[in-house]
This record gives sequence, structure tokens and C-alpha cells, in this order.
Amino acid sequence: MSLFLVALLPFLGALLPGLMNSAGRQACAGVTGAVTLTALIGLLTNAPAVFAGEVVTARIDWLPSIGMNVNLMLDPLGFFFACLILGIGLLIIIYARYYLSRNDNMGEFFTYLLLFQGAMVGIVLSDNILLLLVFWELTSLSSFLLIGYWKHLPEGRQGARMALTVTGMGGLALIGGMLILGQIAGSYDLSVILERRDVIQASPLYVPALLLILLGCFTKSAQFPFHFWLPHAMAAPTPVSAYLHSATMVKAGIFLMARLWPVLSGTPEWFMIVTGAGLITMVLGAVIALFKHDLKALLAFSTVSHLGLITMLLGTGTGFGAMAAMFHILNHATFKAALFMSAGIIDHAVHTRDIRRLGGLRRVMPITFVITTLGALSMAGVPLLNGFLSKEMMLEQTLHTTLFGMPWLVPALAVIGSLFSAAYCFRLIAHTFFGPERDDYDAPPHDPGPGLWLPPAILIVPVVVIGVAPFLAEPFIKLVTDAVLGGAVKLPTEHFKIWHGLVPALWMSIIATAGALTLVSLHAPALRLWDAAPRPEAKTIFDRVIDGAVGVARAIIQPLHDGSFSRYGAIMAVTVVAGGVHAWATGTIGPATYDMLPIGPISVAAWLMLVAATTALVFLHRNRLLSLILLGIVGLLVSVGFVYFSAPDLALTQFTVEVVTTILMLLALNFMPNRTPVESTVLRRTRDAAIAIAGGLGTMGMAYYYLLRDPVSESISAFHLANSYKGGGGTNVVNVILVDFRGFDTFGEIIVLGIAALLIYALTEALLDGPIRARLLNRKPDQPRAGDIHPLMMVVLTRVIMPIVLLVGLHIFLRGHNDPGGGFIAGLIVSIAVVMQYMASGFSWASARLRYPYHGVIGAGVLVAGLTGMGSWFFGMPFLTSDFTYVRIPPFEKFELATAALFDLGVFLAVVGAVMLSLESFSRLARRAHVEDSEHAMDIDPSRDSPAPPQSAKEV
Repeated sequence: MSLFLVALLPFLGALLPGLMNSAGRQACAGVTGAVTLTALIGLLTNAPAVFAGEVVTARIDWLPSIGMNVNLMLDPLGFFFACLILGIGLLIIIYARYYLSRNDNMGEFFTYLLLFQGAMVGIVLSDNILLLLVFWELTSLSSFLLIGYWKHLPEGRQGARMALTVTGMGGLALIGGMLILGQIAGSYDLSVILERRDVIQASPLYVPALLLILLGCFTKSAQFPFHFWLPHAMAAPTPVSAYLHSATMVKAGIFLMARLWPVLSGTPEWFMIVTGAGLITMVLGAVIALFKHDLKALLAFSTVSHLGLITMLLGTGTGFGAMAAMFHILNHATFKAALFMSAGIIDHAVHTRDIRRLGGLRRVMPITFVITTLGALSMAGVPLLNGFLSKEMMLEQTLHTTLFGMPWLVPALAVIGSLFSAAYCFRLIAHTFFGPERDDYDAPPHDPGPGLWLPPAILIVPVVVIGVAPFLAEPFIKLVTDAVLGGAVKLPTEHFKIWHGLVPALWMSIIATAGALTLVSLHAPALRLWDAAPRPEAKTIFDRVIDGAVGVARAIIQPLHDGSFSRYGAIMAVTVVAGGVHAWATGTIGPATYDMLPIGPISVAAWLMLVAATTALVFLHRNRLLSLILLGIVGLLVSVGFVYFSAPDLALTQFTVEVVTTILMLLALNFMPNRTPVESTVLRRTRDAAIAIAGGLGTMGMAYYYLLRDPVSESISAFHLANSYKGGGGTNVVNVILVDFRGFDTFGEIIVLGIAALLIYALTEALLDGPIRARLLNRKPDQPRAGDIHPLMMVVLTRVIMPIVLLVGLHIFLRGHNDPGGGFIAGLIVSIAVVMQYMASGFSWASARLRYPYHGVIGAGVLVAGLTGMGSWFFGMPFLTSDFTYVRIPPFEKFELATAALFDLGVFLAVVGAVMLSLESFSRLARRAHVEDSEHAMDIDPSRDSPAPPQSAKEV
């Protein structure tokens, strides 16, 4: 199966749980499991190639100019992590089906789970660091939704926010580090970066890149000092906790360190930072876990500790350390997922996870007892279970690791971490399952059905099998390790064995186990000492840091961001003017290369009119109606200027836009006072006048400079002029640019236009349901009104010219590819024709004859434009690539057919729909305000335009 399909399946499948939610819990979980199983099978179809040493790739050059390519690769490392993500994910889905209550929205849960699963698969398969960063941020967002799934729990909401804050900030650091790494290597493709170890490590930017990348990895994998967020994420449902802690979220940082190991490891900086952070996290997490009473909290801090163990092994920079890390990733994923699911079973059975309220469960819950005990003993490093093997390898590696010049430091800390790790595992078993049976549970304890215990039982199988037959896992782990090493160091030759003799690592393990048993027996006095000892609380520190950051932000933002548009405009204008003055003073101005054009009387008159309208607008702007008229004059004079400079397309666009916006603004002013109150002081108005004059002089100076001199760089207009007809099939260069050369920009613009119209509609809905509703319904009956709001002359005139204007709009649309016109201008012309109907005959009359909803017209326009762009894909061309040809249909002359016309049709529909939806929104306000009454209806017979009212039964 294609890697693209493997990566996309979880995202595509995320649509299904919500659709199947009404079909029942079984159907919802079934489609989710089917999606994951299909992706897993598709992944396994590539296993023969991976085991043969090949790297399976899939590549699409998306944005090659910036190095962002949709490149995927599947090597043994990616295959290993993808199998964990999809395999354990499948078991989690089965478990969640029976764990979630009937009050939980299963469709929502599985949608979030598949989005998270897809993001994780994307990370491990990415061969482009920019693409990897996209998936990286998706894991933060989707895990936020999963952790906060139980929105009614305050701890769930806070845990989700904490996880998003910490991992999100780390993600920002990772973006910077990855961009630096790509710049050093000269490529953003991982397969290229991994081959440039010497170049990267010799670069002066190596250390900044390393620090930023490790910051991203440490925050994601909960390494000290960012370890505190992970235990608070346990507020999520247990299936989420099991998935996050075993195979996904926290393993993302570990994966990235392993992926970049060939180019980042082997330096003193890598060794000190990674090994040091891993050791501290390993010991700290184990110590805290021992004194936690909540089962999930204990397991969460144990995850922190074991992640520190893996990080420390990767930090050593040796092949054996990397191999031990990969082996422990496998072992930890199996026993940790099983343990979290077992904790959920206990909570599900007795309605508590507090170890102090548990005990004696081994007889009443034998299946859960066996699963939990085997998982905990493996986590403790007891022989004949898989955790023992990787723990022994870890201890062996520490004997050959010297930190800060002290060869004993790393082994000593490793023994301490192992001691506390075994201690909390023994406590988990002893305090939960042993001791006298209790009868004070909220519910009678019992083993659940196979839907809950079978998934963890399946995971316990490799715990035992690998523990007694480690040679079964050795070939695969060495294959994965070889991919991690990337040729930087040799693959270790050591074999996986249960018995290595009486080696120092064995004695270290015995010391840790004996110490753990002693510590568990003395847990009560140790707990009293722990509670009495002063220590910093990570959550309290985090809350205070966040509160402090919010306080600083408010102190900076509130004085600046106070809602004053005049202040914002002043700051922006002063900044621009200051930058322009600096550039003018420090730059060089060459002599003019063009002569000024002759100035005729018409130009002078138009300029004087423009100055007069602008000046009048400054002094009369408080009269809203008058200021709108003056703005219209300015706009029309600008359109005259376009005509003068031989830009008919721009002139037509400017003219039609002015007409439409003036009408819409007049309708909006109908609901506002006629005059704007005086709110600015004389000093502020003087300041604004000075800024405006400076900005105007700066703009004049820039225009004068550029229009009289040759351009600094070659203009792209020459390309457009040369290729408009050859490449786009049109002689109207402006229209060809809009629908061909820069069609993607136009496509985005019509989407934005449609969104703006929909926002106006939504705001109108809010106004009609808000305080404005009472004001509209309580208009004074004696308010003066026009004597005839529907003049007969205007009614008849608009009816007559309507088909003429529509014909003109059609003509403008069809000619747009070769002459001034096009879909945008035609849409505005047709909109004006329809607006005139509203103005002449009234909102109610025009709305009653509406045949198609304007929302649908906008949607149809965007859809037509989008489908036209996608049509090029079927011919192997990029999105929105246009084509044209000439045909002859007797007796007509030869004429052109261009796909750009369909795109222009989408522009036309979107413009008409957006303008008319805005107008219809105002009309709804007007109708609610009783602007129209039946007594003021137009003085013509409406029966010619409306169907006759139905006769009553009595009349019949």
C-alpha cells in the first residue's frame, strides 16, 4: 500500500465515527477499528521491503521553491514506531469501546483519536522536516482535545491547557531549530540531512539548532524540567492515557532524537544535555512515583522516569546505548499500555484508583491481578520478563559512561532510579492486590468482560515471550538500531540473552531489587518523611509563571490595545513615515530618467475636484451622509484617472465597486445617527492632521520618485504582456492575470468575499436577536416618512432596464478575456441591476421573488472555481492550470473556448452572491423595522407580478 494512503487513512477515517455515532456504539467503534486495521495492514505490506534493507519512499514536490515537499519514507525506525502507533491504537479502540460510558460521545472521542493517530503516523513517516513540523503541531492540538475530552472535569480542562502550553511552546522552539538545521544542511529533506553529519556539526549554528530541537523534544517527551505536564494529562479517559504514555505523544520526542541521532549525537553538547536531562528525569520521576496514591498518577510518573531512561541511553552516543534505547521503547510500550488499561479496569470495577482504598483484589479479580502483576514486574526489571533485559542493558551502558569526570556518577544514579522504579512497582502490586479483602468499595469488585481485559492481555504476551526468548526480538531491534545509527557508528555485536554471567550489571540489579523490597516495607515512615519535607511543586510553579506572563502581557497590551482605531492608525502611520524618512535620508536618489507628462486643463480640473472633495471630507466628515457622498466623488474621480492612464478594466471595476458600496453604505446608514459625535480633543485632531499630512507628503514623494525613474528590478509586466495570449489565450492582460497567472490569488479573494458576506449575515442575525431588536420594533409611529416610498417612475424604469443590464453584464462577462470586462465586473453590474429592484420596489417585493438563496450562489461560485482548478489534475497539471482552443461552428466565425471562462463564472457567482447577501441582510433589518407597510405599496396592479391568492372554500 502507498505510504500516502497509510498516512491519510486515519485522517479520512476521522469523518466516519461521527457519521456512525447514531448507528450505535458497536458501529462507531467498528469503523474506527477498521480504519486503523486497514492502515496497519497497509503498513505491513511494506514489511518485506523494509526487512530487506530498502527504504520505501513516496514523494510529491508541493512547494519546491521553499523546500516543502510532501515526502514520506519508511525505514526500519519509522516502521517500528508506526507499528506501535497503529497496533496499540487498535487495541486501545477495542478497550475504549467497553470503557466509555453511554453518556460519553463515542463518535467525538474516536474522531479525536484518529486525528491524533494520523498526526503521529505522519511524524514517523515524514521525510521532510517542514512536513514533520505540521504533523508535530497537529499532535499537540489533537492531544489537547483528547486530554480535555471530559470537559465537565476542571482537572481535565487544566491538564489539556497545560499540555498544549508546554508542548506548544516547545513546538515553536522546534520550528526554529529545524529551520536552522535545514539551512545548515542545504535541504529540508530528512534523507538529505541525515547524510551531512560533518557539515552540520562543523557549523557555528549547530549549538543553537541543537538547543532548540532538544527543547522541542524534551517538552514533548516530558523531560526535566518540563516533566510536570504529563502526570496532569492523566485526567483524560484511561484509553487516552494508555495511548499517550505507551506508543504516541510522549514517544514523539524520543523518536525525533532517534531520527536525528546520526547528525546531532557524538558531540560534548549532545552528551551533556541529553544524558544529564535523562538521568535527572529518570531518578526524579521514580522517586515521585513511589509516593503517589492514585494508580494513574503513579503510572504517569513512572512513564516520566522510563522516558528519562531512554533519553539517557540516546545521550550516551554509543551504538549499544542506542540499541538498548530501542529495545526499551518496545518493552515499555507493551507493559505500560497494559498497566494503564489495568488501572482503568480497577477504576471501572471498584470506582476508585486510590491505592490507600485498595487491597485484597487478587482473589476477586484474578485476571486483572495476573495482567497487572506481570506488567509491573516487567517494569520493575524482574527476570524472565522483557523489562529485565533492557534494564540490564541500561545498567551495562552506565558502567561505560563518565559524566563530569566522575565514572561512578551515572551508574550510581542508574541504580537509585532502578531502586525506586522497582519499589513503586512492588508497591503497586502489594497495596492493590495483597492484604485482607475489603468490603468498603463503592461497587463489588469483579473482573470485567473480555472487551476490557483482552487488549491488555494481548500486550502481556510479548512481555513474557520476549522475556523468556529474547532472541526472537533481537533481529528486528538490531535492524531498527542500524537505522538509528545511520552509519555514524558500528552496529553492536552483543546478543540478547537472559544470563550474561555474574557481571556488574547483575549485581547492580540485585542491589536495586533488594533495596526496593526494603523501601516498600518501610513505605509508611518514608511517606511521612516525604510529606514533611519541603519541596517545590511543579504545578504551583507553572501556575505562577503563567499568571506572571499574563500579568506582564496585560500591562503591555492594555495601554496599547484599547480599541482606539485612531491610535492604531497613528502608530502605524508614524512607523511607516519614520521608516520612509530614514530610507530617504540614508539612501541615494539618482537623476530622473523620464520627463513629466504634459498637464492639460482637464487634468488640472480633475485634480482640483479631487482635492476639494478630499478637503471637504476632512471638515465635513461628521455628517455621515455627506461624507459618504464625498467618498463616492473621490472614488469616481479615481476611476476617471484610470481611464486617463489607459486602464479601462480598473476604471470599470472602480466605478462599479463605488456604486455598489455607496448603495450598501446608504442602507447601513439608515440604522445609524446622521451625525458623528465629537470625541477627539483639539490636541488629538492636531496630531492626527500632522500625521496625515506627513503621510500624504511621503506618498507623494515616493510616487514622484518612482514614476520618473527606471524600476530598480525588471518588472514582471513584460512577462505578462508577452505570455498573455500565448499562455492564457486572451489579449486582455489584466483579466488573464486574474484568472490564469494569479488565479490562486483570485480564488482566495472570492472565498474571503464570501466569508465577509456570511459574516454580515451572521451579525444581522445577532442584531435581530439582541438589544437592537427592541429598538427596531419600537419605532415611534409619528416618525416622519416619505410620502411615496415606491415612486411609480422608478418602478417602471427598473423593470424595463433590468433585462438590458443583464444583457450588458453577459456581454461584459463574455468579452472579458480579450477586452475590458470579466466575471468580477459583470458580477457587480448584475448586482447593481438587482439592487435597483430592491430600491425601487422594496425589500419585501424583491425578496418574495428570490428564486435562489444567496448563500447557495456564493457556494456555487466557489465550487465552480474550485472544480475548474481541480480539473487540471486529471491532465497531470498543477491546480488552476488553464487551457484554451478555437472552434468553428458554421455559420459562425471561429471563436475561442477557454477553461478560464468557467473560473470566471465562479468569480461572477461569488461576487453576485456576496453583494446580494449583504443587501439582503440589511433588508431583513429594514423589514423588521417596518420600513415597508402594505399601505405604502406601489400604485400598480401587483397581480401581474404575483400569483393570485388562493380562493377560500366559501368562495368556491
